[in-house]
Amino acid sequence: MTHLNQRNYNIELKDTNDHKYAYNFDFDVMHHYMLKSFLPFFKEGNFLELGSFKGDFTKRFIEHFNDITCVEASDEAIMEAKNLFSDKVKFYNSLFEEVVLPVRYDNIVLTHVLEHISDPVKVLKRINDEWLSENGRFFLVCPNANAPSRQIAVKMGLISHNSAIAPAEKEHGHQITYTLDTLERDAKKAGLHVVHRSGIFFKALANFQWDKLLQTDIITPEYLEGCYQLGQHYPDLCSSIFLMCEKGK
Repeated sequence: MTHLNQRNYNIELKDTNDHKYAYNFDFDVMHHYMLKSFLPFFKEGNFLELGSFKGDFTKRFIEHFNDITCVEASDEAIMEAKNLFSDKVKFYNSLFEEVVLPVRYDNIVLTHVLEHISDPVKVLKRINDEWLSENGRFFLVCPNANAPSRQIAVKMGLISHNSAIAPAEKEHGHQITYTLDTLERDAKKAGLHVVHRSGIFFKALANFQWDKLLQTDIITPEYLEGCYQLGQHYPDLCSSIFLMCEKGK
């Protein structure tokens, strides 16, 4: 699907020679702990996932919500997701800048997507002004520029600075690498009210390293839980940063 600035979102979702679009670490570890971070804040009502990819995260919401809508720019990803969910989920194949949604939503999730958007404040403003219900909650998660794994990459000379966009990230459509303060800056610019801020999962290894370790008995469920809990103490050293927002008045 190619719109606006002629980006090809199907190509951006493809793995490159040296970098995957998504790792098993994302699906098996981060999705689990993102959901765990969201659960205390979920509201009764309907649910909107912005940037649903192939539905890997969507399937974790099925047991919590009966009314789920997804917006995804890649028609190839949506085709795979539709095969997975049949008519249980409503899909819109569109850009966030262009989509017209029929209702407001009590829960909106945007995870590891905002960094791909050319004008993030514009999209966040649509969420606040058009899509979030009066008492709704918005769950925003982005990769963290200050994650230890990223800081180590800087010291190794692989990237120039913490918030740099690596060549492989650029191929996947990354436009920015957020820190907690710049993410909150953009949320506030859009008019959102930031209620809760945190980090998800203390992370000193790169995703490809985690994928290799997860195939061994070196990493136990207790160790993973320990990394999650440690992240609550040190949000700026987490894999991802998390804001829970409500509608700005």
